[in-house]
Amino acid sequence: MWDKPTLLNWIASLLFAMSVVVMLYAALYAVVHLPIFPLREVKVDGQLSHVSREQIKLIVDKHLKGNFFTLDLIKARDAFEKLPWARNVSLRRRWPDSLEVTIEEHQELARWGSIALVDTHGELFHAASGSDLPVFYGPGDGVIEIASQYGEFSKALKVANLEIANLTLTPRRAWQVTASNGMVVELGRVEMQARLEKFISVYGTTMSGLNKKIAYADLRYPNGFAVRKPADANKKSGIESKNIKPSNTKASEIKPSDIKHSDIKKTDINRA
Repeated sequence: MWDKPTLLNWIASLLFAMSVVVMLYAALYAVVHLPIFPLREVKVDGQLSHVSREQIKLIVDKHLKGNFFTLDLIKARDAFEKLPWARNVSLRRRWPDSLEVTIEEHQELARWGSIALVDTHGELFHAASGSDLPVFYGPGDGVIEIASQYGEFSKALKVANLEIANLTLTPRRAWQVTASNGMVVELGRVEMQARLEKFISVYGTTMSGLNKKIAYADLRYPNGFAVRKPADANKKSGIESKNIKPSNTKASEIKPSDIKHSDIKKTDINRA
């Protein structure tokens, strides 16, 4: 090998190039870690209603370590995302000494039982809220489904000046709505929106004018629905429940005089 000057020159050039790269890396590493590039400013952007200045300051003091170049953005983002109300967080360096933090908060929609909150994207998150919110109940895989259906049911109830207090989806995918006035409405598993809209049209034009509170409404009949008064009122009158018999009469044509009260009995009509 020693009698091959070309090979020796190539090896020498390679070693020289490697030494230059190592020296440049060492110099760059030293410069980057010098205290001459401190992170002087953290700018937080976003429509923040729940994330406080104190929470942000605590994260900056505890988790933002290093200078402009050495700050670990992934770890810093993870620290911000641990805030209870933070849904999405993005970080960006801004030369020469700033860090921009953009925080998207969860927008609360309802409570998930007594264990969590549901946002408008159908996502669960754990945070404290003093707002008067509806309560959702259902299987763990039904959060998005319930949040989506909530909007449609709310539109129908709004016609009768009612709001949803509780919305339940059973494991069999049957729906139940508890309105703000305490009325429980069974919707079943099919044609829920159509059933609710038909019932509300009758409720708004007829039953609400009878000055009789309805405790329960079962809309799972093919051609009608059954209603029941509160238990204490039933005892006084001696009647356990009231029934609007299924018929081909259109909901919009029902008049107060057409509503006959009788005991609800078990029928062969299948309800879904």
